[in-house]
Amino acid sequence: MRLRTLPLSIGGIILGVALAVADYNVRWQVALFLVLTTVALQILSNLSNELGDFLKGTDTQERQGMRYSLMDGGMTEGELKGLIFGAAGCSVIFGVCLVYFAFGTLLCMDSIVFLLLGAFAIMSAMRYTLGRRPYGYRGLGDIYVFLFFGLVTVLGGFFLCAGEVPGWKMLLPACGVGCFSVAVLNVNNIRDMKTDAATRVTMAMRMGPFWARVYQSALIAGGWASMIAFCLLRYPDPWHYLFVVTAPLFILHVVGVWKRKDKQLDAMLPLLVMSSFALCILMGLGFDLFLF
Repeated sequence: MRLRTLPLSIGGIILGVALAVADYNVRWQVALFLVLTTVALQILSNLSNELGDFLKGTDTQERQGMRYSLMDGGMTEGELKGLIFGAAGCSVIFGVCLVYFAFGTLLCMDSIVFLLLGAFAIMSAMRYTLGRRPYGYRGLGDIYVFLFFGLVTVLGGFFLCAGEVPGWKMLLPACGVGCFSVAVLNVNNIRDMKTDAATRVTMAMRMGPFWARVYQSALIAGGWASMIAFCLLRYPDPWHYLFVVTAPLFILHVVGVWKRKDKQLDAMLPLLVMSSFALCILMGLGFDLFLF
């Protein structure tokens, strides 16, 4: 299930919820099912990714990153498909509960729109590496990750909690989380450039090792610029900048990406995930501290 990737997606949804809590009364059921739905979709994406990579021959003995169940024979293809079916089912159940608690009914226009968006999210999570033309094999994964794990996660979470359409300023933290999410994907793709070359195309492969690292640095810088800009546009409060204490972790990550290569880069992935998670939690806490 690649559990080490979960904190980033959870962090984004918690940030959206926390920013809504700062200005609105939020039902705890909505917050709970937001987290559960996000976790189910992330696990569904991870499981589908493993199956797709295995079927297309991308995951081989030469793979630079972590080794997974199908590659090592710890799980059969049928067993993994069963897990995928279960994760998809959980996504549907949690998503329906989320929409119900958010709007009080499944039959209003807002509910129908979010149910359709949820169905599209499930399909997109599975089509990353599965299907005849998986977009993750055509260098489009960065766009999907930015949209779903950045914009949809933060803006959608905020809307479901607040019941109001987010203002344009909310695009800034959503874009920030999106940048960090894409950076997680990109460092993974930089690490696997050699083994991916025979079966897939990624943004990192299109740019090459040097420019892929420039891209990584730009994503981190863009994420931080978005977060700081959002805080500057809100009324001044020093607590809003509580997340700045995570800056050394991001610097350590960027330096590591430039100094390491191949399998050595694997340690940079969980570092970035946990750094981004800590940033989201501290930023949300900074906006909610005055409420207590």
